Amino acid sequence: MSDYERTDLALYAARSAQSKGRRYPEEFKDDRPAYERDRDRIIHCAAFRRLEYKTQVFVNHEGDYYRTRLTHSLEVAQIARGIARKLKLNEELTEAVALAHDLGHTPFGHAGEDALDALMMDYGGFEHNLQSLRVVEFLEERYPLFPGLNLTFETREGLAKHSSYHDSPAGDLAEYEIGVAPTLETQIINVADEIAYNNHDIDDGLESNLIDRAELMNVPLWQEVFGRVEKKYPQATLQAKTYTAISSLIGLLIQDVITQTERNIAEHGVETLEDVRRLGKELVSYSPSIQRESDLLKEFLHTRLYHHWRVERMRIKAERFITELFQAYVETPTLVPEGHRRRVDEEAVPRMVCDYIAGMTDRFALDEYKKLFDPYEKV
Repeated sequence: MSDYERTDLALYAARSAQSKGRRYPEEFKDDRPAYERDRDRIIHCAAFRRLEYKTQVFVNHEGDYYRTRLTHSLEVAQIARGIARKLKLNEELTEAVALAHDLGHTPFGHAGEDALDALMMDYGGFEHNLQSLRVVEFLEERYPLFPGLNLTFETREGLAKHSSYHDSPAGDLAEYEIGVAPTLETQIINVADEIAYNNHDIDDGLESNLIDRAELMNVPLWQEVFGRVEKKYPQATLQAKTYTAISSLIGLLIQDVITQTERNIAEHGVETLEDVRRLGKELVSYSPSIQRESDLLKEFLHTRLYHHWRVERMRIKAERFITELFQAYVETPTLVPEGHRRRVDEEAVPRMVCDYIAGMTDRFALDEYKKLFDPYEKV
């Protein structure tokens, strides 16, 4: 492991030199710090590349403008890295967890996840954060001596503890000490994820005309930032004002998180990483007033965008694709390519099928559906 470490890190930051290490011993060809190596391995893995064709709200063929899991992951990494830098935390660890946090997402966004979770109810369920952990620990096959990417404990812990702590549907999480708080670098990802998807869903929702601009102006956070932009740039086009308002909102939320987190750290007397872990609660957060306004924005998006009739149509189609593929593969496992079927020796057939479907892109799942159920489609 490299001895190199930034000299300006806070005492409570995670340090590569103090990492709990990797599950499997390795010899390295260079002296990159451990978390930097994790980040690079994630960027080069197959699951990361497939994020380009996995969507958030809009199915891939709905248009080229809308966010995908890849662009979302890059936006989360950018926001999280900026927060980490201001707080003097480890940017490489923050970036590694940010880039890996959605590796386990299904095709067709949350509709695909909900469908797989229902189908796997009798086999431990499905949850995308834990599937991301499963991808980096087991499913990626890039090295001759071990499964997965052999990431450091802290990066894997970041995936195990992203958003909320869960019982694992596919393995024991005891090694991650679920009752112990994760690093501040991991805690940043939770809020950076929220900042990214709230703001890009405003952008995508306006672009698709699923969000009514007049209704959005009733949301306090948006009203505040858009009002400032209109006052400062009255001659700008509506599109330019919208982009500037979204950028301003991101900046406002980032600064609030930085200020409130510094306040939380001081109030709890946190001085070391061990203090962070022992405290057992999230230190990275919005201020109470911004939290309330952010909740109102999420409520608006939930009602006006995620349950819009067009999005509901996409959800119903996605659930049908996932359900019928799953049932066909479980009933006839030989429909699954041989490379995936060999895991049946270690896993039950439904879990193997779940892994196979979760790894699909939107486009691949649609093609598979047509090949299996359209009699005129070539197999």
